[in-house]
Amino acid sequence: MGQSNINLAALIGSRICHDLISPIGAINNGLELLGMSDAREGPELDLISESVGNASARIRFFRIAYGAASDQSLGRAEVVSILADSMRGERLKVVYGPLDPQPRWGVRMAFLAVQCLETSLPYGGRIEIACSNGVWDITGHSPKQSVDAGLWGLLKGQDVDELAPAHVQFALLHEVAQDAGRSLETEVTPEKLSIRF
Repeated sequence: MGQSNINLAALIGSRICHDLISPIGAINNGLELLGMSDAREGPELDLISESVGNASARIRFFRIAYGAASDQSLGRAEVVSILADSMRGERLKVVYGPLDPQPRWGVRMAFLAVQCLETSLPYGGRIEIACSNGVWDITGHSPKQSVDAGLWGLLKGQDVDELAPAHVQFALLHEVAQDAGRSLETEVTPEKLSIRF
């Protein structure tokens, strides 16, 4: 996949997220209006509200991970909010360490790395995101892992026979890292999984 393909894929991702966030926001606003009126509250409205909240959180996450990146900075509060909302109800806890605003391209790669770790930690655990002197380190801790060597090989540029849509983050992170002139380093041990760039 060449640079123009990466950029095109990112623009497509941005467009999809942009087009979906408005109707999801409108549904959420409608639910808030129903909540302020005399409309009956019940498990149905709670389920709709929870589902809309989850969809909105995932769209915000995907907009960063799969959308067009730039040198524009993202503040800590925004990144922490996106991670907290998108991981709500999940068995994984994600801790974002950087205190200063970070470039969007770096946060994008970190989000893709989080998704790689999320795939390999299906039983839950803790993911820590750190950035020191421009070097990002995304580390997952869990007593139980499910590491697919073929998927982790994608991070090093190795090929796989077939890639499922649920695992596209492994291939994309490698391509995005190359495009940014960053090398990916991985570490897989029984104690932790780590992706550095």
